[in-house]
Amino acid sequence: MEVKAKARFLRTSPKKIRLVIDMVRGERVAKALEQLKFSKKAAKFPVIKLLNSAIANAEHNFNLKRDNLLIKKITADGGPVLKRWRARAMGRGAGIKKRSTHLTIVLDEIEASVDKVKKTKKTKVLKVAGEKKSSPETKFKKSADN
Repeated sequence: MEVKAKARFLRTSPKKIRLVIDMVRGERVAKALEQLKFSKKAAKFPVIKLLNSAIANAEHNFNLKRDNLLIKKITADGGPVLKRWRARAMGRGAGIKKRSTHLTIVLDEIEASVDKVKKTKKTKVLKVAGEKKSSPETKFKKSADN
């Protein structure tokens, strides 16, 4: 079962975050958190926060175990760019682009869990006076007589 989490409009460029997420792509969750913990990049903080959020989603919403999760997909896509101007020599201006990032993570199970509920078809039973249970054959005979 796939579990998703998103962090949008992060005020860090996608290029800086991609350096961090490339270290943990395809890893188990525990190993990824350990690698991020000892990374020197400042972009690790939003990635750790989003990874913890995805783990919490898996545990709370889908009753999955933390030890059975791996990072299936993690992407850092470009968000909106804030365009600013800076004064330069001889009365000119130079553009500054302040980039933002949309970060998406997808976790998946290593081994599929067997706790999935099987759906069974329920048949409607007509209650007839004097009978406790009726089979499908008697149900149609009784209703046809009425």
